[in-house]
Amino acid sequence: MLKNNQHRLLIRQLKKADLTEFKDERFLKFLNLINEAYINYDEDIKYVEHVLDKSSEELFKANQKLKKERDQTKTQLENIVANVGGVIFETDLKGNFTFLNDAWRKYTGYTVESSIGKSFREFLIEEDIDKIGNLEKTLLYTKSASKEFIFKFKKDEKLFWFEVKSNLIKDDFGEEVGYIGTIIDVTDLKQTEIELQKANEAKDDFLSTMSHEIRTPLNAVTGLTNIMLMEDYMPEQEENLKALKYSGEHLLGLINDLLDFNKIESGKVDLVEKTFNLSYFLENIQSHFGLRAKKKGVVFSVVKQNGVPDFVIGDELKLAQVVKNLLSNSLKFTKKGSIILCVNNLGVSENKIDLQFKVKDTGIGISKNVQETIFDSFMQATKETSLKYGGTGLGLAICKRLLNLQKSDLSVESELGKGSVFSFKITYKASNRLSVYKPELIKPKTDFAPLNLKVLITEDNKMNVLILKRFFKKWEVIFEVANNGKEALAYFSKPDFDFDVVLMDLQMPVLNGYETTKAIRNLSDRVKATIPIVALTAFAQSDIKTKTKAYKMNDFVGKPFAPEKLYNVLYKYCKNNIKPLSV
Repeated sequence: MLKNNQHRLLIRQLKKADLTEFKDERFLKFLNLINEAYINYDEDIKYVEHVLDKSSEELFKANQKLKKERDQTKTQLENIVANVGGVIFETDLKGNFTFLNDAWRKYTGYTVESSIGKSFREFLIEEDIDKIGNLEKTLLYTKSASKEFIFKFKKDEKLFWFEVKSNLIKDDFGEEVGYIGTIIDVTDLKQTEIELQKANEAKDDFLSTMSHEIRTPLNAVTGLTNIMLMEDYMPEQEENLKALKYSGEHLLGLINDLLDFNKIESGKVDLVEKTFNLSYFLENIQSHFGLRAKKKGVVFSVVKQNGVPDFVIGDELKLAQVVKNLLSNSLKFTKKGSIILCVNNLGVSENKIDLQFKVKDTGIGISKNVQETIFDSFMQATKETSLKYGGTGLGLAICKRLLNLQKSDLSVESELGKGSVFSFKITYKASNRLSVYKPELIKPKTDFAPLNLKVLITEDNKMNVLILKRFFKKWEVIFEVANNGKEALAYFSKPDFDFDVVLMDLQMPVLNGYETTKAIRNLSDRVKATIPIVALTAFAQSDIKTKTKAYKMNDFVGKPFAPEKLYNVLYKYCKNNIKPLSV
């Protein structure tokens, strides 16, 4: 007989087969095994169902939690996107907006709904249409980019500057589907930049004007000095003329840097390395500052140690600017005693020579607590120092920056009431010129061969005209003078016009040099229209030279000018065959 706890499935199957009595014990045993299997299977099913129910409950809870977190994250992202300072956008591959956050309306006045599906091109101002190519390249053809573009929006009909950044979007299959990016408001920065640019332009204009105003009288000083050197003078005047000539020449070079301090700070000052006579340089320093110190009752001397060479290769003008600034400072703050400029040869290595320059004085000295700040721009030791001794406080700052440019530095040792020692070490290239110093004496006269020229001087400054007249008289140059561009053009209208060259000042009343040159170049008479024009100006050469070429001027001579330079420029347009002077 089967066990009493027969499985329902087994009972059903036995009834269908009409099997109720079993005499074969082996068959009965087999049916019992099947019955147990059914029972065990039910228990396994119940267990699995229990496990599944438990897992389903846990999955449901996890799913609910994920949905909640997703909704929270979505809300947070939406809040962030809605409240972010800039515009977040998406476009398709053609540049049509597919998404914009709420900042779009804040900055543009356009609703997000009305802007979706429209191209970014529709929001450019007309003046910016020429930039569309660049903007398309930024938005549509680059992996990642950043560029400024101007958009004009409805809001208050004002201009806004925005920085646009974009990145390419790809789908799960690697296909390019569009772009995502940001549009950040940089209006305040742009306006600040514009204001700074205007301020810089105003500063540059001021410095350029100041440069011109200083160069104009300086031209008279150096011009008259050169004329005096071309004439007879008393032997005892030689030292004074030598100092005057040296000072004028170097002052001309210093003006460019002194009046453009920003140029030095921005690293735009170039080094001009060439062989120069260090002995002659120091002799001129001795001559120039010796006279000034003597008038003040101070002893000044130049000391050379360890065989300082006569010739080195470096920037003489920068060295002169540093040394003269240091010596001028010492002379200003030294009432009595001495000032010594010591130049020491520290040694030669690999065709380079190390020199140490020291300026030692017995002046008022500098206290320890202000020694760190005296090299800053516009800084002086104390407010009383500025009031008592004057000055801008730029001298030492310029010295330090010029030395830094040459991989050197300026240091100070001082004690209040006991004088100061400013020093720097600088490396120059050794010159292969023989180290034999021969004083370069100023010749009483310079021989200039006559120039077979007729020159039209277009210049409004009477002193400059006077100097040119004196030179031209010695060079046997025929000339006429026009006080401005209008008067110069009047000469061109005369039938007997026969000038060979025009000396053209650039800054004149009525009609300036540029306008006059343009009018000359547009003349129908090609002979007159192609006459050589030499720009003659007190503006800095670096600022003007390129512009004069653009106006088709043939040459440029800066004021103050060396007679030899002007002579050689004019020689190029001379009818005779004389040999130019070596400069």
